[in-house]
Parts: sequence; C-alpha cells; structure tokens
Amino acid sequence: MTVPYSKRMQGYGSDFIKEMFAAARNPDLISFAGGAPAPELYPLDAFRAASDKAFEEWGRTVMAYDGAEGIMPLREIIANERMPQMGVNVGPEDIRILSGSQQGIDFAARLFIDEGDTIICEYPTYLGALNSFGAFKPSYVSVPMDNQGMLMEELEKTLIANPQAKLLYTVPEFQNPTGITLAADRRKRMVELAEEHDILIIEDSPYYEIRFEGENIPAIKSFDTTGDRVIYLGSFSKTLCPGIRLGWACANFEILDRYRVMKEASDFQASTVTQYQVATFLRDNPLDELLNESRRVYRGRRDAALAAIEEFFPDNVEYTIPQGGYFIWLTVPGVNATEMFLPAVNDIGVAYVPGESFFAAADQSCNFRLSYSQMTEEKIREGISRLAKLLSSA
Repeated sequence: MTVPYSKRMQGYGSDFIKEMFAAARNPDLISFAGGAPAPELYPLDAFRAASDKAFEEWGRTVMAYDGAEGIMPLREIIANERMPQMGVNVGPEDIRILSGSQQGIDFAARLFIDEGDTIICEYPTYLGALNSFGAFKPSYVSVPMDNQGMLMEELEKTLIANPQAKLLYTVPEFQNPTGITLAADRRKRMVELAEEHDILIIEDSPYYEIRFEGENIPAIKSFDTTGDRVIYLGSFSKTLCPGIRLGWACANFEILDRYRVMKEASDFQASTVTQYQVATFLRDNPLDELLNESRRVYRGRRDAALAAIEEFFPDNVEYTIPQGGYFIWLTVPGVNATEMFLPAVNDIGVAYVPGESFFAAADQSCNFRLSYSQMTEEKIREGISRLAKLLSSA
C-alpha cells in the first residue's frame, strides 16, 4: 500500500531525537544525550502523596473535563509563584496550560508560519523547535552568539535585512544546546528591536529555574512593557519530572485565545488529573526546596564534566561553561561528530548528540552536545575519558 502522507510530513521528525530516547533507556550506555532531569531526583513519594490528596480534596472533579485554558489552581500557582521569580507580574488569566512547552512551540508554528516565512533564531538553536517549525517549510536566518548570548548588533542587521520575518525564537537561559545564557542588557535590547521591527519573540525557557551559579536574570518577557511582544513558554518537565508533560504559555489575551483554539483542536486540554496532582504537589511542597537539591547535584556534575574535559581533551578543544541547565557545547576542530556517533555508541558505549542537528542553516559537524544531568560524576569522568580516546584515534 502507498500511504498518502501530506507534503508537510516531509518536514517532521528527527532520527537523533529517537536515538536520544533509545540511549536514555539503555543501562549499558554512558549517555550524554538526553536533556532530562536525573531520575533519582524525581519527588516520587511526595508526588504520590500529593496525588492521593488531590483525589481526596477534589474528588471526581479531578477526573472530568475542565477546559483548554487549564485548571485555575495551577494557573494561580504559576502566575503568583513561578512568574514573579522571573520578573514577570501577571494574573492567572495570562496563563494557558500546555502539554509541555514543546506544544507551545508547535502552536506558534501553526499560528504564525506560512510556507516561505522567515524565522530568526540563534546559531545554533534547539533541535525540537526546528522539528516543529520545519513542517511549515519556513526560511531560517541564524544570528551568531558569544558567551553572553545572541549578538544584538547582528540581530539588528538581520532584522533590517529581513523586514518580513515573522518570529524570533530564542532559548535565553542555559540554552539547548550550548548552555549559554543571554545577558540582561541584551534581553532589554532584544525587546526594543522587536518593537522597532514589529516581530514576535518566542521565549522558550524550560531551564530558567535550574541556575546553580550566578544571579538570576529577568526573563525577556519582563521587558515586554506592552505585553504584546513576547510569548513566554515555561515547563515543569525540567523541575519536577518530564513524564507529567505540563508546561504553560504567558502572553497577551488575543494570542492566548488563539492558543486555546489550537489546544481544543489538538488534544482538547491537558490532563485534568495531572494538573490537579501537580497543583496539589506545588501547594504542599515548596518547589524551591526541591530545586535546591537539583541545583547542588547538577553543579557537581557540571564541574565533573568540565574537569574531565580539561584533563582528557587536547588544548585546541573549546567548550562552554554553563551556570545552570544541563548542557556543555564542545567544539573539536577537524572532527566530524556525526560520523563518530555510531562508533561512540557501539564501540565505547558512550552517547551524545552531534551538533549539526542544531543548526537551522550552514551546519557544522565539529560540535558535540554533552548533557551531564543524568549521569553520576564517576560515569561522567569515565565517559569523557572514553570519548577523548576515541577522538584521539580518529
């Protein structure tokens, strides 16, 4: 049978996402591939207790439809507790619950992008966003970064050269894949440029609360004085656990109402059961206390990875030093990270994500994304040692 797939399907999917999940499930691999929390940090007992309490308190309401906006108790917690930490003061009416922040990226693509439209993004950028955008066949223009994030003078040149650009997509905090954080003055300037050139900013920020070094920087959304310029996407996948699949969007009412329509057309609503479980958990368990332990663990793992890179890799290797999140971006001149992927997995039992997956255009093959979040410090040292030996023999 010839399956009549739509032309749009040609832009969907990535083998490397499949490979990342496969690596995460393989206990024999030392995996630097998956960008997910450490399973031992999942609040298993507390979440189980909160689940029972949610049913005791809310009864059958937990099991019923509620609506595409999301349940009010969870939206109140996000508006009153999570967003103020990012410098954003909003009410629950400014929040919509999503099935993970990835859905917020997908909705943005569906709402704003027609074939041939231009999306401006970082160089490199998040693979999952490229997958969502790619189905709509846009054009990409990538803006280079330094260790303080996207270069605003380059962004300004890009906006002038591309006056019809529809979206500016950015991961400003501990960026996936580089681990780089956008400086505060550049965030303010980004919003100013977006106002001047009439472009929407998608601020994808699932890692904001996983800072283990330095001071918090206000979200790009905090500089959006009109409330119309920035769509902020947040997530519980990195702070609680990925399996709950809950995230949120914060934007103006017109955009959020369109998100409601998209939500109703996509999956009608996020799971009511999960929303009540998470709302009850967050009400009874201070999230900051849980995050303090996560930050301590991830800082130790980041430090172990950096020390191993310094010890085992040659001097010409370049790498980022993240202040939070999960990722180190490794650049090894003269090495093809994509060609090395299968030998690394099959011959030395080490997985990573080749960097070329994260480039919207003009890809590079000498980059490796290393995630330190799920491996112990001992495994991190051993895995990087093995990878360095493989590189030396290439």
